Amino acid sequence: MSAWGGGECHLPLRRSCGVRAAFGGREGTRERSNDSRGADVHAPRQLSSLRGSGFDDLRRKGRGTASRRDCSARAASAIVRAVRPPPLPHQLAVLRDVLDRVTRAASEGARTPVVVFDLDATLYDNRPRTLRILEEYADEVRAEFPDVADALATLEASHIHYLLSDTLRGCGLTHPELVKDVTAYWRDRFFTDEYCRYDVPLNGARDYVHACHEAGAVVVYMTGRDVPGMFLGTVASLRDCDFPIGIAGTECVLKPDATLPDEAFKRRALPSLLRIGDVLAFFDNEPANCNVALQVFPHVLSVVLDTQRVPGAPPPDAGVETITDFRLD
Repeated sequence: MSAWGGGECHLPLRRSCGVRAAFGGREGTRERSNDSRGADVHAPRQLSSLRGSGFDDLRRKGRGTASRRDCSARAASAIVRAVRPPPLPHQLAVLRDVLDRVTRAASEGARTPVVVFDLDATLYDNRPRTLRILEEYADEVRAEFPDVADALATLEASHIHYLLSDTLRGCGLTHPELVKDVTAYWRDRFFTDEYCRYDVPLNGARDYVHACHEAGAVVVYMTGRDVPGMFLGTVASLRDCDFPIGIAGTECVLKPDATLPDEAFKRRALPSLLRIGDVLAFFDNEPANCNVALQVFPHVLSVVLDTQRVPGAPPPDAGVETITDFRLD
């Protein structure tokens, strides 16, 4: 699983206390983040050392001031309003095949059917999470660097790339020290409980997961998020978005250590699902993880979501199906 707008724990978990040493201006106040990692959060952001280094060119472009946005609400509504063509017949066939397999296994009294879902870029669009963080960054620097804030205010959820540097480049922010500062600010927040609430379910995801559960499957949420930093926020988000959670027939499996690579984590965790039942289907946005699922369970229906994936991702192996979301109509 990968996180839209930055990857899923592929970045260092803590910022160096001296990450802002390159920035001049008045002293910012350091306060301790309330997330379980205890990362240092600095406010307000100082970018004064960028003056005279080409950074002020942005100021001289004379951009108009953008109004402050309710990022999470606008991102969510924009995603909901997005006009999309109906799902392709292939997608319908794949999703119905999974439900048929679950129903058949449950009715035949075979081993309990298990369906595994990744979260980021699979059941959830987490680009609004990044958008919210960038909005907060813009608010902190607006007084001293209004043109940086204005540039960030042009972003919408559809502008968020897998790599944060690509997102910033898309709105004209490329100065290395600025990119470094925004990235550190984003990293301190993105992998925390607090910001999980800004994620938005993919089209059809909620109904489809319920359909699998009601057909008799144990639903397993297997995500590259980590227990120390994101477990509470993940469970709260699943609950608040009305996914089945906290009831019989649901499991939530997170990484014990955020530094563990996602592929290695899932390769190790997937065999443990045999204690629950027979894994019939596996959904993930990363082809590498879908390939691993096929290697561990050759009979599984492995499905990759064509959303976003890590740059340079391997192609899906033969036998991995591709869908765009979870709509059945």
